[in-house]
Amino acid sequence: DFGRSSELAFVVEPSDDIAVQEQPLILYCQVEGIQPITITWRKNGAMIVDSENAFMLANGSLYVSRFQRVRGDGSSDEGEYDCMAQNHYGLVVSRKAKIQAATMCDFHIHPQNAVVEEGGVARFQCQIHGLPEPVILWHKNSMPVNTDNERYTLLPKGVLQITGLRAEDSGIFHCVATNIANVKFSREARLTVSGSHSTVYKDPMILVGPENLTLTVHQTAVLECIATGNPRPIVSWSRLDGRPIGVEGIQVLGTGNLMISDLTVQHSGIYVCAANKPGTRVRRTAQGSLVVQAPAEFVQHPQSISRPVGTTAIFTCVAQGEPPPQITWLRNGQILETSDHIKLKNNNSTLSIYGINQADEAIYQCLAENSAGSTQASARLTVLWADGLPSPPQGVRAETVSATTIQVSWEKPLQNTKEIIGYVLHIRKAADPVEMEYQEAVSKSTFQQLVTDLEPSTSYSFYIKAYTSRGASKASEVTVVSTLGEVPAMPSLFIKVINSTTVQATWEPSIKLGQHEGFKLYYRKVHLSQYTGPVLLASNVTAYNITHLDASVVYEVKLLAYNQHGDGNSTVRFVSLRETVERTVLNPPCDCMKDEQNNKTSTTGIIIGIHIGVTCIIFCILFLMFGYRGRLLMCKNVQEQLATPQIPRSQRSTTGLVLNGATRRDRDDRDLNGKQLDMNELERLFPASLSQEQQEKGIPSAHTPSAPHDETQISTLPLDEFSIIEEQPDPLPKNPHGSSPAAPAPNHGPANEG
Repeated sequence: DFGRSSELAFVVEPSDDIAVQEQPLILYCQVEGIQPITITWRKNGAMIVDSENAFMLANGSLYVSRFQRVRGDGSSDEGEYDCMAQNHYGLVVSRKAKIQAATMCDFHIHPQNAVVEEGGVARFQCQIHGLPEPVILWHKNSMPVNTDNERYTLLPKGVLQITGLRAEDSGIFHCVATNIANVKFSREARLTVSGSHSTVYKDPMILVGPENLTLTVHQTAVLECIATGNPRPIVSWSRLDGRPIGVEGIQVLGTGNLMISDLTVQHSGIYVCAANKPGTRVRRTAQGSLVVQAPAEFVQHPQSISRPVGTTAIFTCVAQGEPPPQITWLRNGQILETSDHIKLKNNNSTLSIYGINQADEAIYQCLAENSAGSTQASARLTVLWADGLPSPPQGVRAETVSATTIQVSWEKPLQNTKEIIGYVLHIRKAADPVEMEYQEAVSKSTFQQLVTDLEPSTSYSFYIKAYTSRGASKASEVTVVSTLGEVPAMPSLFIKVINSTTVQATWEPSIKLGQHEGFKLYYRKVHLSQYTGPVLLASNVTAYNITHLDASVVYEVKLLAYNQHGDGNSTVRFVSLRETVERTVLNPPCDCMKDEQNNKTSTTGIIIGIHIGVTCIIFCILFLMFGYRGRLLMCKNVQEQLATPQIPRSQRSTTGLVLNGATRRDRDDRDLNGKQLDMNELERLFPASLSQEQQEKGIPSAHTPSAPHDETQISTLPLDEFSIIEEQPDPLPKNPHGSSPAAPAPNHGPANEG
């Protein structure tokens, strides 16, 4: 019984039909419910009065004795019919039934003569409009075409296909269209089959591709595709969106026509016909769209409900279909008009009735309709009303207390007050819809309520109901009052000392300030009573500099926001400039030019130091690499050279370390390519060897025997294989210390320049 009210509902509703001229027509309507029930009929919204031509039967059905598409007075029996049923609970209206006259026009497409070579494909077509859709049959030489011949394919839209033509297929063809209104014949067309089967290669070609179709669920769709070529192409079908076509209800007619039976909405899409040359990728395609519509049907029906007076009734009606259906609500057969207490939401799927009273008691219907069809469902609202309920509360008054508070007071009802258990205050912004209303409960001995947390400068409506255990009274009169305007909130204020005579006041814009027109800024010396100001600032200003101040005193700065309702609370800050003056005395201004020069010198030194460090690291890495390869650096008489007093850097020439033990003459032959090394660098590279020499000469060593040695120290070469050579420009001056150049050492390996 979903979608039916038990008091009154339809069992059978009228359906769409096609009527035959001058033939009788019956429209069925059957209702159940609580008697007495009255049934009436309407056509195109106008009441039908019983007459000789149309009258209602005892079971409620409508009988039309002689259907006429056009009568002598210009009227017609075609139109939309509906059935109405009424009892003392309400009135319901059936779905609309569309009645059309059966017709058949003349053929607007006739078959044409064709000459086709043997083995080819012939196609004839004829089209005609009619209601209902005419059935088209084909005749050859005045005899029905043999449909058992698999080379002959008849399509529902009046198409005849003949494949693999033979000489005996030649003849005269015409089609015959038939429906309940008439029978008509097309013109004749001759088919001539010429010559023998050709062996010349021909690319595949689609003669006729699929048309765009719009059908309804459960119907049958035929998508035509006929192709030619030599060799004969293979026809295949696919969907443009890549989804599989499936196999259920799918059939191929002839050599490539696709037939889909029992259509569903999921069959909608674009279908692609492809003619493929066998064994290759050569193909030709054509496509057509299929749109499957579904009449409206209910997913959720409205349910009959009973509600006490003053409460809210909600009906829900959800329908689906393709295209999506439109939902309309009726109240006792009349289109429902929305108001302050009747609202439609969720695309009309939800009907809400607020503060119901006895006048709202009725049968409510949900009509869902789209281009494929319509349906309806009904439900009844019963308003519960108990005798002896209190009368409405009296003397409701509302007084504004502040920008966010209103006090509401009332007097008790005049009648039936003994059973009152409390009151409910209904509150709503005057500009809001009824569904935004909220309530506050009040005890039965209280006749006033302070309503808080309201919005400033806003109108509110109030009404009261008295409640008993059996139900609520009717609503009191509605009173509307506005809250006061609100001054802005306190701004956040920050003070920044700029110099010994200037401070900067800054504040942050915030929505918490509320509506404000601007700011007022005051300041004074704390020992004075008089403020300087106000300084009026626009609402978009967020900073202000206070100048010409006395650095020896403390100042008070005050900021507030204002609007048309007045000044808001102020924010106060205290500031002293004395510390700024003291810091200036203790820290005199710097010599910026001198500091800048020092910074530049320091930076240059850092860069030079980095370069020197990187050079040393590279030298060490190269030395380790050559040492691990086993390339020995031969030098002699190291002890004698190490004992030679070093010449100050400013007096001596550059000292070089010959890594391969070459003589001065060898160096001259090599254009003095030997790498020079300072004694200090040698001491840094070979601390262990030098410490042994220091021990021999009685010099304390900085390295204890237990000190760890790195790999370079462990692989230290014998000192007797090293020679320190002082290289001086020609002519060779006399060594101030009397030492002579060392003798050349044997060459133990290839020259390696360090």
